Amino acid sequence: MKDLLKELNNEQREAVVNFKGPALIIAGAGSGKTRVLTYRIAHMLSEGVHPASVLALTFTNKAAAEMKSRIGSLVGPEAARKLWMGTFHSIFARILRLEAPALSYPSDYTIYDTTDSKNLLKTIMKEMNLDEKIYKPSEVLGRISSAKNNLVTPEAYAASTEIATRDSNNRRPMMAVIYSRYASRCKKAGAMDFDDLLLNTNILFRDHPAILEKYQAAFKYILVDEYQDTNYSQYLIIRKLAQNHSNVCVVGDDAQSIYSFRGARIENILNFKRDYPEVSLHKLERNYRSTQNIVNAANSIIANNKEQIQKKVFSEKQEGEKIRVIEARADNEEGFLIANLIKDLLFARQYQYKDFAILYRTNAQSRIFEESLRKLNIPYKIYGGVSFFQRKEIKDILAYFKLVVNPADEEAFKRVINYPLRGIGKTSIQKIEELAAASNTTMWNVIENPASMQAFFNNGVIAKTTAFASLIKDFRGKLEEMEAFDLAYSMVTSLGILKELREDKTPEGISRYDNVEALLNGIREFTETREEGDGPGLPNYLQTVTLLTDADTEKAEDHNKVTLMTIHAAKGLEFKHVCIVGVEEELFPSHMSVTNPKDLEEERRLFYVALTRAEDSISLSFANSRYKWGLLGNCNPSRFISEISEEYLEFPMSAAPSPPPKSTRYINDNTKPSATLEPKPANTGYLRERKLLRVNNNANANTSPSADLSDIHIGTNVEHSRFGVGEVTALEGDKATVDFTNHGKKQLLLKFAKLKIVN
Repeated sequence: MKDLLKELNNEQREAVVNFKGPALIIAGAGSGKTRVLTYRIAHMLSEGVHPASVLALTFTNKAAAEMKSRIGSLVGPEAARKLWMGTFHSIFARILRLEAPALSYPSDYTIYDTTDSKNLLKTIMKEMNLDEKIYKPSEVLGRISSAKNNLVTPEAYAASTEIATRDSNNRRPMMAVIYSRYASRCKKAGAMDFDDLLLNTNILFRDHPAILEKYQAAFKYILVDEYQDTNYSQYLIIRKLAQNHSNVCVVGDDAQSIYSFRGARIENILNFKRDYPEVSLHKLERNYRSTQNIVNAANSIIANNKEQIQKKVFSEKQEGEKIRVIEARADNEEGFLIANLIKDLLFARQYQYKDFAILYRTNAQSRIFEESLRKLNIPYKIYGGVSFFQRKEIKDILAYFKLVVNPADEEAFKRVINYPLRGIGKTSIQKIEELAAASNTTMWNVIENPASMQAFFNNGVIAKTTAFASLIKDFRGKLEEMEAFDLAYSMVTSLGILKELREDKTPEGISRYDNVEALLNGIREFTETREEGDGPGLPNYLQTVTLLTDADTEKAEDHNKVTLMTIHAAKGLEFKHVCIVGVEEELFPSHMSVTNPKDLEEERRLFYVALTRAEDSISLSFANSRYKWGLLGNCNPSRFISEISEEYLEFPMSAAPSPPPKSTRYINDNTKPSATLEPKPANTGYLRERKLLRVNNNANANTSPSADLSDIHIGTNVEHSRFGVGEVTALEGDKATVDFTNHGKKQLLLKFAKLKIVN
């Protein structure tokens, strides 16, 4: 281990060897955080700490697996396997399985994913005759999730007058009833959703002190990665477990706290010293990822935040090139300019497609860039698309697995009782569901007792449901004796699923068949490489895949493509060149954050995260006009551009003529592949706008003269910066229809259009 410590810099080494007592490791972007965590645990084990007494919590299974593998290479795989290392949800799901009876849950409880939860909510709201346009399932689930993450149980939710008032104001007075029924139905089905795993862990530790004491004694050393992303529920679990030993080490970066919409609380890391006054503070400020210019630019932007732990990140890499600022006249032109930039850099620097990322604030922005990349035949992937495990054929098979493990799981039951087709129609399924509700039992119990169905169903339906029940019972009887792969393969073949998919020779059918093959390959791999403490059976496989994150399921064949993703999804990743697009007021920062200082600081941290994804170079782009709800409006460049010190920026060229030349280039570009790629002059209008933004950082700042809206009437002649001169032909609220001489009729939002009256 002594030789290995030589691979660390002084700050990293200090954070590794001082492993007793509470520790806060502030790890700047690209500072070797994972290496420090890995070496700290390895050093602890080499100093005699028993691996089973170490609890290490991460935010992805992929990160946990990589760290465990690296620890194994340092101190041996046997010790690494005994560590309690994984995500919050996977670790506490494991504990809940062991302690389930204390909470009146079966140890083989099902874990509902988001789709399962939404389907259950839809069923409940249908039973309550509620309008899904008002009670949107995704929003209702988000509200319930927020309550659980703040440890608000259904009973506490219903008792709160403040919550009731807020729900009434939002036209959702039945939220408390929905939450209560949802929780009750989950419990009846022997199911927990993701948030229940943390909520129920807190309830377990609160109501059963002996169980809490057992795990306090077991986990003598606790390490938490990405601590700035923890919510209140996670925070409280850590506080309780660390109460006896206080050997708790948290690693994170307050400058990268960007998940408040998921319940993350930056206060957890900012106030860590208050919780543990004897804490040792370690700052990892040396950035190994990015050039000096990128690091300096990121420092200059985050310096504008007041809520932060002070640090000065630095880079020892080369100075690097300045950040390009690209100005486009319109959003579609922005897509064209970015696609051409990627094509030029690809050849000039001998990059691969995977070296590029286009980062945007909202998913809706991807369309323009997809279209532009397609026109230039540039391969790309949308990060965070439909997960492998959300595809229909995979969900169907997993539902069978869930039902075999837990027959009370009604979402799984409804999904597969008539798949493959066995003549049990929607009407029959609905009757079974109603009969179960009336008898306060499960749908499985209904079909398991054919006598109870006699008065409601004909003999044909009863025979079919009885045959289905026998099939599931047969598989359940093999749960203990067969490994996951053998049982899974037996099920998909005997159920006729493989045969049905094999006979479908359409491209879609072939793809579905390949996906099922990939699923079975994954189950085989699981049985051969399962984690310490996990059995080889189907229940353990189900828990593993249910708790996978998007980052865990990225497909390897997608690697050599340009990546398109939201900035939130980009956290933890790195690329040689990063294009941050749509850097405009009311888009980035979001229009919902500009009036709230706390929200604005989070938007700034998000911009900081985007900048620090880049290794070599960055481009920032904005459009002067953008369509919003089908209407063209003017845009202002983001205040974040003006907050970066000018010495780190390369100012933009003017918008290219229409159509833009294929060889569009940028000022001071030292990568020109040929003499034909000449730079364009800087846009003095943008520089003037930049100075205005410095003086008045206001999302509604009007940066060019325009007419008073009250002076515009039907028949008024106006001038638009892009469309030229035209006549107002219609007015409707804040919308105007203008018939332009050279561009025809356009609908414009007056507050954005900045029209000038022409006399």
